[in-house]
Amino acid sequence: MNRRERRAAGKTLKPGPRRSPADALYEAGLAHLRAGRMLDAQVRGQQALTADPEHADSLHLMSLITIGAEHFDLAAEWARRAVAQDPKPQYLFTLGSVLRQQKQFEEALAAFEQAAQLKPEAVDLWRAIANVMVDLNRLDRAAAAFARVVKLDPRDRDAAYNAGSLLQRSGRAAEALPYLQLSDELQPNHAPTLQMRALALYDLKRFDEALAEIQRAHDHDPAQADICNNAGAFLHRLGRHEDALVWFDRALQLRPAYPAALCNKGAALTDLHRFDDAIAMYRRSRAIDPGHAEAEWALALLNLLRGNFEAGWAGREVRWSVPDLPIAHFDYIQPMWLGHGSVDGKTVLVHVDEGLGDTIQYVRYVPMLAARGARVVLVVPASLCGLLSGLSGVAQCLPMGSELPPFDMYCPIGSLPLAFGTKLETIPAEVPYLPAPDAACVQAWEARLGSRDRLRTGLVWSGNPNHRNDHNRSVPLGILSELFDLDATFVSLQKDPSDDDRALLSRSDVIDFTDRLGDFTETSALISCLDLVISVDTSVAHLAGSLGRPVWTLLPYTPDYRWLLDRDDSPWYPTMRLFRQDARRSYAEVIARVRSELEAMIAKRG
Repeated sequence: MNRRERRAAGKTLKPGPRRSPADALYEAGLAHLRAGRMLDAQVRGQQALTADPEHADSLHLMSLITIGAEHFDLAAEWARRAVAQDPKPQYLFTLGSVLRQQKQFEEALAAFEQAAQLKPEAVDLWRAIANVMVDLNRLDRAAAAFARVVKLDPRDRDAAYNAGSLLQRSGRAAEALPYLQLSDELQPNHAPTLQMRALALYDLKRFDEALAEIQRAHDHDPAQADICNNAGAFLHRLGRHEDALVWFDRALQLRPAYPAALCNKGAALTDLHRFDDAIAMYRRSRAIDPGHAEAEWALALLNLLRGNFEAGWAGREVRWSVPDLPIAHFDYIQPMWLGHGSVDGKTVLVHVDEGLGDTIQYVRYVPMLAARGARVVLVVPASLCGLLSGLSGVAQCLPMGSELPPFDMYCPIGSLPLAFGTKLETIPAEVPYLPAPDAACVQAWEARLGSRDRLRTGLVWSGNPNHRNDHNRSVPLGILSELFDLDATFVSLQKDPSDDDRALLSRSDVIDFTDRLGDFTETSALISCLDLVISVDTSVAHLAGSLGRPVWTLLPYTPDYRWLLDRDDSPWYPTMRLFRQDARRSYAEVIARVRSELEAMIAKRG
């Protein structure tokens, strides 16, 4: 029991209205306790219990006395006896506090909650409930309990901070901000509050505000390495990579053995194309903490980006240990197959583990797996199931969430390049490798598109907004509108455009049938009717490439690992051209090059 809990418990001990010998002895003992005369208090308490062995107040008094002596087992027993006689809120509070001291969190919670039912407006009880919820790692319920404290006592700055902090840690940034704002008002210049507010603003994509707030936090606690690291991360997100390095270095000066700051510095160095320096950061992070999965993951991706496939594919297997990485996790009792051992006559489950684009890219290995004698059961998102069910070598294609048939082993689809020992020169790049679109579906799209007197060009300008690098991969439609005056028919392949893009689309001559694109089967049929697809790095670019259709892919200066570096072609897709940002990171310049090439293509078409 901490000082606040002991003080709260003591305050609740008031003489009752009845007078008896035990009452008088109890009151004397209570006065001694409050005066710090513990031995005298104990004597009076024992005398009271001699007079009345079931005197609840005296039983509770003995619990408080033994707490002061740190005899917690005995204190809990006294408190239980008091509760058994009369389950008053103050007795339950003491019992809960002692049980929490003994790390009996579930029992402590039960005592606090019983007390709160009897006295729902007691701030100390809700504060105690909140704290034990934290002990039990029930962060959502802890946040709710701290919020209740704030409601009962709007001046409780600790509860305001804790409610906001826990809501932020639970991914509820919008709910966290009002509590953190109150905490800031109640305790101005409190660096932890400022840092948590900065993190909430960052999660809400209010990046400039987040940066200002984290710099305020640094002003008031310049020796805090975490604050410096977060400032660097915010600057990195804003594309200010050189400035970010300064803050990462500050963090590392304060805490040299800081794996997260080393990884973040490595990411900034990667975006500056200082790859050897980045690798040194990741290796240093890994040396400090061999279990730091983020460093291993980042190093794997950088190896793949630079064409070092052997190290890269092997390193990617750490992905299931990377916190918050949006991938599937597996708990099958069957063994994982990574290329070792025969699959002849075996049923192999190939399960999607990453995004739609990854699935389309790596499903090319399924026919190779079947060629080794495996019966392949493929599990993919429902939107891909219709398209991939006709893939060569697939015995059964199921949407995710289906009941699985019996199988002998499994392989995540993203591990197939490792399983087949893929090197740069051995990438299976024959296209098309996806089934040809249904002829009737193609004819229906041809009819919708009308005459083919101009170059038909499909457009995709944004990908999954939840992707970690979406801010670098996606562009607003307004950038592509620089192409719209060319003598071509432009067709939107963009699903779920933003409100601004939707408004621009409605004012343009771009044909938009995306409401009819229910799944990738329809999209593949539409793409087969086009002469060219222009896309940012998203699943449609993979789809067009896998169908063997001409596709121009727009890439940021530091692209995803699969696109490698310093080349305008893709070894994965022979019909794809890559249009990369240069060090100025301008998509406007990329579109200018696309426009020039598109003009030449239109002119050649005649």
